[in-house]
Amino acid sequence: MTALAPPAAAVGSGAEAIQVAREYAASIASGTIDRDRAGTVPVAELAALDDSGLLGITVPREDGGPDLPVTVLAEVIRTIAAVDPAIAQVPQAHFLLTDVIALWGTPSARQRLFGEVLAGARLGNGLAERGGKHAQDLATRLTASGGATRLNGRKYYCTGAISARWIGVSALDDDDRLVLAFVERNARGVTLSDDWNVMGQRATVSGTARFEDVRVDPALVIPYQHAFEVPQQLGARAQLVHAAIQVGIAGGALADAAAFVRDKARPFFEAARAGWAERASEDPHVIRCYGRMATQVRAAEALLASAAATQEEVTRQPADAAAAARGSVAVAQAKAFASEVAVEVASELFSLSGASAADERHDLSRHWRNARTHASHDPAAWKYHHVGNYLLNQVPPPNHGQI
Repeated sequence: MTALAPPAAAVGSGAEAIQVAREYAASIASGTIDRDRAGTVPVAELAALDDSGLLGITVPREDGGPDLPVTVLAEVIRTIAAVDPAIAQVPQAHFLLTDVIALWGTPSARQRLFGEVLAGARLGNGLAERGGKHAQDLATRLTASGGATRLNGRKYYCTGAISARWIGVSALDDDDRLVLAFVERNARGVTLSDDWNVMGQRATVSGTARFEDVRVDPALVIPYQHAFEVPQQLGARAQLVHAAIQVGIAGGALADAAAFVRDKARPFFEAARAGWAERASEDPHVIRCYGRMATQVRAAEALLASAAATQEEVTRQPADAAAAARGSVAVAQAKAFASEVAVEVASELFSLSGASAADERHDLSRHWRNARTHASHDPAAWKYHHVGNYLLNQVPPPNHGQI
């Protein structure tokens, strides 16, 4: 086992977590464009995130963590995403896996994994696969033979895994039941690739992970299928983080639009000739467009906050199916709306700013590329379908990890 790094900073309150997130976001802001262009692992920035104490904010109190409200988690992610949504997405699976361990981990798994998380260890994911009928059509297997438990398979979209301490890998066991096995990133038989070549969210480096006869501690295997046979909010809480990323993208695009209009853009010549505007920020059409965009972003922020508050009421372990449905629908609304707003605001940015904003030196296209790439994870159409079916026909949403 790899020697543990020195303990990360401890974050004990919601206000402290949000302040740490603001300071961290400010510290990585200057490198956002370079990271987007490079598409390589942001080693230093992720090391700083690991050391910040933010990774431990949802660890339960009985396991030594502060167990901060999910409302705080949403604001932490939104704050970082407004500066760099790729960095903000890296710990998305970490917080999902923290929830899984809290609810279904054995005492020994909780002690070992949470002890490392509180010391700054990040959990990466190995959940989705290519080549099947869909991303959750799994071929990865966990087999027990000759007194050893071994993992074999190939995963993709492994956000954060390439720089994580541990990887949570979904697989089918000998009884064809879904399990989640935790293995160390540098364990024998684990190979991680930086073959992530997409238009947006490039610094997530969500590429391929291969597991070849990787030995697994049976105490670190969680019966993941059982988690979705009872009322749960694992999917909703994970989707809330995705929603916060989209809201952050929208807010970041809006802020960059305002800065460009104030500092660089020129008014349209008709407005200048008519004496309506000496600066682009005085152009009446620019003012109207910006006002609409700002209202959309504010609405997305409010819906995110509302969904997070509902999640806090429902809790990580909902009392019944009705509570779980209410929590899932609230998050689905926030996620679907935020995804649409982020894409639209990131596009309308260029309506405000004019042709000069398309100059690649400004890299303003990253907002749309990030929003569009990230929104592709979970189609808004399915979210709206489940929301509508619940509100119109009282049909609860499906009990899976995507809503």
